[in-house]
Amino acid sequence: MTRVLIATTPADGHVNPVLPVASALAARGHEVRWYTGTSYRDRVSAAGAVFEPMRAAHDFGGRSKAEAFPELAGLTGLASFKAGMTDIFYRTAPDQLTDLMAVLERFPADVIVSDDMCYGACFAHELSGIPQVWISNSVYILGSGDTAPLGFGLGPSSSPLGRLRNRLLAWSGDHLALRTVRVRADEVRAGVGLPRLTTGAMENIARPPDLYVLGTVGSFEFPRTDLFAGTRFVGRLDDAAGDAPFGPPFWWGELAGDRRVVLVTQGTIADDVDRLLLPAIRALADEPVLVVVTTGNTPLGAAGSSLPDNVRVEKFVPYQRLLPHVDVMVTNGGFNGVNAALGHGVPLVVAGASEEKSDVAARVRWSGAGLALGRRAVSVQGIRRAVRTVLADGRYRQAAERLRQEHLAHDGPHRTADLIEGLVASVDLAATARSGEGEQ
Repeated sequence: MTRVLIATTPADGHVNPVLPVASALAARGHEVRWYTGTSYRDRVSAAGAVFEPMRAAHDFGGRSKAEAFPELAGLTGLASFKAGMTDIFYRTAPDQLTDLMAVLERFPADVIVSDDMCYGACFAHELSGIPQVWISNSVYILGSGDTAPLGFGLGPSSSPLGRLRNRLLAWSGDHLALRTVRVRADEVRAGVGLPRLTTGAMENIARPPDLYVLGTVGSFEFPRTDLFAGTRFVGRLDDAAGDAPFGPPFWWGELAGDRRVVLVTQGTIADDVDRLLLPAIRALADEPVLVVVTTGNTPLGAAGSSLPDNVRVEKFVPYQRLLPHVDVMVTNGGFNGVNAALGHGVPLVVAGASEEKSDVAARVRWSGAGLALGRRAVSVQGIRRAVRTVLADGRYRQAAERLRQEHLAHDGPHRTADLIEGLVASVDLAATARSGEGEQ
């Protein structure tokens, strides 16, 4: 039996991909404990893990970004990316470390499993020597000579000019655009007694793990000649609600009608309904489609009292139930939602403006599975035009279908459990070998 300590940032996009992995590990008889926000206690317990609450750390689970981090309200683009990294992820890491080291004192884990931005868990891995597995909550985050750094929303290029572009952008990020992020990472590491890393911005906060699991397929990620050796593509992981009880809303029967279905969503954390939800509603009000809008933790407010006749609004509908009926998804670029759509062969219109979502949008565009809207195109006219294009041009559906077939070839949760077991076994074997050498 393996003792597994899971640690996740208290947000749906970071927790949900790990739920089926935790269930798979618990079903195999491993002892699983999970450190995250209190709003996830029931989901953690249902997965078969023992819940470990955040005590010193900022537990912002179940709240919108504006509620949890009001200083970030209204930010987009590079400003949002920088502030999100430093305030949501870097600033919270030392207190996460305090909590996790206390858990490890009474639960000597064999492996730490975390999302790839729970930096308190990364620090615990470095300080304890316990092997670590990252489970991605977004795109591949490690640098490459073949791709631009995160935050620019650019496609890959390994040509001589492209690699020069990538080096120049990495240099400008380190010394100009992301300099404050890089400096803050150095400060945070020093504050917990860890040495400065000489890597560039976004990679100088934590060392790479022993194993990096990405919840997508290889054809959705940019090709690289310098891919981290511990990287594994396992297909979709965010499938935890597939078999959960579901009470369909009153309008559910309309999904079987003649109208094509457009799903509009901006996840559970984004809180600016004027950014995507309301423009999309206005854009599609007179189109011959059924529009399903999911609002997550953010209500539409006064705008929700007078909706067009073709719009249906819900706080949440399980993707596994809804996506088989959807013809196109309009989204802000949340990684798990995008992969859920592609796992069902649904093409996309992506308006990614915050965090790393422009980079998710770039992969949608590069794979041919949808359109990515620039900041200026996130308008009523831009959304309407993009949805019409994706619905009319079968090439987007065909590209999404190719990715669906690739997803179907994977069993993400069980493959990830296999990989975790294999890592622990290899560490145990190496320790046994070292012990044997010492006895000779």
